[in-house]
Amino acid sequence: MGDSLRQVHFERLANSSYEVRNARGGSIRIGSGGEDTDFTPVELLLAAIGTCSAIDVDVVVSRRAEPTEFRAVVRGDKIRDPEEGNRMENLAVEFTIRFPEGEDGDKAREALPRAVKMSHDRLCTVSRTVELGTPVTTTVDETT
Repeated sequence: MGDSLRQVHFERLANSSYEVRNARGGSIRIGSGGEDTDFTPVELLLAAIGTCSAIDVDVVVSRRAEPTEFRAVVRGDKIRDPEEGNRMENLAVEFTIRFPEGEDGDKAREALPRAVKMSHDRLCTVSRTVELGTPVTTTVDETT
């Protein structure tokens, strides 16, 4: 595997509340969607899909011109299905990206559709993983 391994660690803070840490020292709180401001796991999935593509697109277009506006909405429907289990459907990322007038802005606008397509079709690890349906294994460490 070499340097391909990615991982995060989390610890329980309270019932349905966790702090997730990465190897670089960053952390984020995740909750079940109660009354607090913590992100839910589904919100993090949506954020991961959107920001993964945003990074791909930003790298390409910002070489040509600095965007004057760069934002997105990521949405989907949470399905509760007793037969096939809970899941998200109708996932969509809608970018709003604007560039300054002029030659550099024109170059960035021209590159934008291709950058979005490349991210979706090949580059964004998160959305590619979701679309390909990668299996997830779960285990319990029974050592005490």
